[in-house]
Amino acid sequence: MKRPRQRFLSLAFLGCNFFALFLSAAAHGESLWSESRSVESISRQFIVIGAPQFSPLLHRADLAADTNFVRLEPALLAVSAERFKLALWSQLGIAPNAAWSGNIFLALHPARSLADAVDIRIGPLQNTWNYHVELPDVVSRTRFARALSATLLLEIANRQNRDAGHSAELPPWLTDGLAQQLLGSETAKIILSSPAKSLDGLAQSRINSTARGFDPLAAARRALQNVPALTFDQLCWPTDAQMNGDDGGAYFASAQLFTADLLGLKNGAEKMRALLAKLPGCMNWQTAFYVAFREDFRRPLDVEKWWSLRVVRFAARDPGPRWTPAASRERLADLLAVPVEFRSETAALPEHTVVSLQAAIRNFSTAQRQTVLGIKLRDLELAQFRMAQPFAALTDGYRAALADFLGVGRNNSRAVITGRNGVVMRRTAGVTETLKKLDALDARRRALEEKMDASPLPKTLNQAAP
Repeated sequence: MKRPRQRFLSLAFLGCNFFALFLSAAAHGESLWSESRSVESISRQFIVIGAPQFSPLLHRADLAADTNFVRLEPALLAVSAERFKLALWSQLGIAPNAAWSGNIFLALHPARSLADAVDIRIGPLQNTWNYHVELPDVVSRTRFARALSATLLLEIANRQNRDAGHSAELPPWLTDGLAQQLLGSETAKIILSSPAKSLDGLAQSRINSTARGFDPLAAARRALQNVPALTFDQLCWPTDAQMNGDDGGAYFASAQLFTADLLGLKNGAEKMRALLAKLPGCMNWQTAFYVAFREDFRRPLDVEKWWSLRVVRFAARDPGPRWTPAASRERLADLLAVPVEFRSETAALPEHTVVSLQAAIRNFSTAQRQTVLGIKLRDLELAQFRMAQPFAALTDGYRAALADFLGVGRNNSRAVITGRNGVVMRRTAGVTETLKKLDALDARRRALEEKMDASPLPKTLNQAAP
C-alpha cells in the first residue's frame, strides 16, 4: 500500500502476525501496553487502549483553554469514535444499524509534543481486516478527525476485500473532505475531550458554541475568500505543506467543498459508496472514481470544468470584502503571470520563471493551453467579485478574452443546420484576435497603474515627521 505524504498521519500495511498477537493479548485481559486501561465501545467495533500514564501536556493551562485541541481519555474516546462513525455514515447514506466488519483498536500514548504523529496500521485477519491507530492523548481536532475519517473509510472499503496483500487506497480529498465536513458540524457533540479542570469536585470542560443558522461550510467559505481553491489535479496530489495546513487552509477547504458537492450530485452518496467498494479491485483510486461517477464525468477535464463552476458559484454567494486598489493591482498582476519551468541545458537543473498570457498562448501546446488558461479563467472569475474599480472592469475584460478563446463564454454557441438537424457549435476566438485583446487590456492596465503612481500621497503621509 502506498504511504501518504502527510507527516502526521501515516499508514502502514501489516500482515496477520501483528493482529494475532494483539488480539491474543486482549483475549487474556492484557495489552501490549503494561498497566493500561481498555474500553470497548457500545457497538464493540472500537477497542480503546489507555496509556500507562498521562502526558505532561494535560496540565498546561494554555492548552486547557484551547478548544482546538482535544484531551483523549479511553471512555470518552470510545463514545467520540462511535459518534464520529455515525456522523460519517450519515454523510455516505449508511444506516446507523448497518453491520461493520473490521475492529478498530485505538491506542493512546502520552503526547510528547503538540505535533506528535498519528499512525494507522492495517492488517488482514481471517476474512476481514483490522485497524490499529496510535494516538497521542493530546491532539488537535483536525488530526483526530483525519485519523478517524481515514480509518473508517478504509474499513468500509475493505469489507469485501479478500486480497490479503492489497488494501484499498483512499483519495486524499475524500479523507480530508469528510473530516472537515464533520468538524464543521456540531463537533462539541461528536468529539469529547476529557475535563480540563474541576470546580467544587465537579469536572468541567470549556465549550465554545455558536447556534445560529448552521453552515458546515462556514470555515471553508472564510478560507476561500482569501486563497484560491485548488484545482482537481492539485486535490489529487496535495503537498506536505497543504496537508499540514500551511497553505492558509486552501487544501482543507477545497477538499471539503469538493466532497460535499460530489455528495450533492444525483445519487451522490450511493456513488461514493460505490467508489469505496471498488477501491480494492483497482490499482488506483482514479479508476474506481470514474467507474462510480461515470454518469457525471468521463475524463479529468469534465471534473475540472464542473469543479471550476462549483467554486465560482460558491464564492459568489459570499465573496468577502473588496480589496483596496493597491491590493487589486497586485492581485491582478499575479493572476496574469503564468509560472513555467525550463532548463537552459539538457542536463541542467530546472529553473522557474513567469511568462505572460500571450506567451503561453503562442508557445504552449493545445493541451497545456487548455489546462493553464482554464485555471486562469476560473481565478479571474473569482477575483472579479472582490476587485476595486476600475480593476474589476479590467479583470472582466481578461476573463472575457480567455472565455472567448476557450469557447466557454456565454455567447459562444451558435446553431449550424446540417440537413434536417441543428447542431450546436462552439465559436472560439482565434489566436491573433485574442492576442490583440490581451495587448489592449495590458495597455489599459499600464495606463491605470501609471495614473496610480502619479497620484499624490495623502497629506498626512506627505508631511514630514516632526
